[in-house]
Amino acid sequence: MDGVDSEILDVLRADSRTSIREVAERVGISRASAYARVKRLVDTGVIRGFTVDVDPAALGLGLPAYIHVRIKQNTWKTFRSKVWAMEEAAHVALVAGDFDCVILVRARDAEHLRELVLERIQSLPEVVATQTVLVFEEHVGH
Repeated sequence: MDGVDSEILDVLRADSRTSIREVAERVGISRASAYARVKRLVDTGVIRGFTVDVDPAALGLGLPAYIHVRIKQNTWKTFRSKVWAMEEAAHVALVAGDFDCVILVRARDAEHLRELVLERIQSLPEVVATQTVLVFEEHVGH
């Protein structure tokens, strides 16, 4: 990785649909060099994929929240698979601290969030306790 690779990543982070020709122009290298560098970044796993940035609010999921979860010992893998299967789960992480896991969920409204936490997540046999933290504003990016 060098400065040119970092510039290429910045261009593609802003818009992953940017053509190789445009990447080359913005970074100041040839198209062949841009193509080779992007291919190397993909082949080495630096670039894991090209995605679409979807606005959850536009899909009717305008209430984000973090659910901190304490789970029973040795249940992380089953808990993770159950939670990740929930359409509202945007991110699931095993963490250190007072809680074992943090889940970023996106709900339609407070009623939907209540149902998700109290009826679906807390009813999982792996769950010992939860704490819900509402997100008032968020910023994503690099």
